[in-house]
Amino acid sequence: MEIIKAKSAGFCFGVKRAVDEVQKQIRDGRKPVYTYGPIIHNEQVVNKLAAQGVRVIRSEEELDQIHEGTIIIRSHGVPERIQKKMESLGVNLVDATCPFVKKIHEIARRTGENGDILIIAGNPNHPEVQGIMGWTKGEVYAVESPEELQNLKIPEGRKAVLVAQTTFDKVKFEDIVEIFARTRYSSYVVNTVCNATDERQTEAREIAQKVDAMVVIGGRHSSNTQKLYHICSEKCANTYFIETLVDLDLKPFQSYSRVGITAGASTPNSIIEEVTEHVRIKL
Repeated sequence: MEIIKAKSAGFCFGVKRAVDEVQKQIRDGRKPVYTYGPIIHNEQVVNKLAAQGVRVIRSEEELDQIHEGTIIIRSHGVPERIQKKMESLGVNLVDATCPFVKKIHEIARRTGENGDILIIAGNPNHPEVQGIMGWTKGEVYAVESPEELQNLKIPEGRKAVLVAQTTFDKVKFEDIVEIFARTRYSSYVVNTVCNATDERQTEAREIAQKVDAMVVIGGRHSSNTQKLYHICSEKCANTYFIETLVDLDLKPFQSYSRVGITAGASTPNSIIEEVTEHVRIKL
């Protein structure tokens, strides 16, 4: 069997930076160490950090009870209001927001100050999008498809700024941009799909087109991994979404001669290698 592993699989810059920051705070920071929400969307990484004493703050109500130690803002970022509340607590606050997400926060802030409308191509329930929405004082919408964009009732003459969740499907974003360009209101587009996401999605699409089966590794709650699975499923009918080796049933693989493997931006390299080696040895 031939195995094609995506070169782009595994931790992206922003995720590695966030995880490294947590490890640094475990060593050097004020204890106890907290993250506001899971630092990344990978249960194995979060559990490993929990075993090292890192606690997860899961709500604003829980945040109100923290008055000592270190709080780390996760890679997805948080709304401005939450960040200001953290700053008022008197704790050691560490901002591990991905720099590419921070860039969108600044665009959102300026858009609101200018009295313009912000439109985000992204999942409104995702923490990154919720964080972005919390950095504008103006009107803001999140859309996941060209159809949702078309259904927005924006008056003529208003200026709207379109950005994207950093892990949004680039092809779908281009479809939304095409509709956005036809609108009768003044529009401005900033492509904020990060390069790592673009590279990962493009490579996954290319591999999926030439294999008999595709394995996508990542957390079930990871937005970018879900998008990889969707992209691969469109090109390869035999696409499997797993979190770890335990989830992989190799029986169907007996009839495949070429298998592709990719992984989300929050998937540790150790898990990717474990799955790759297991497939190689067993088949």
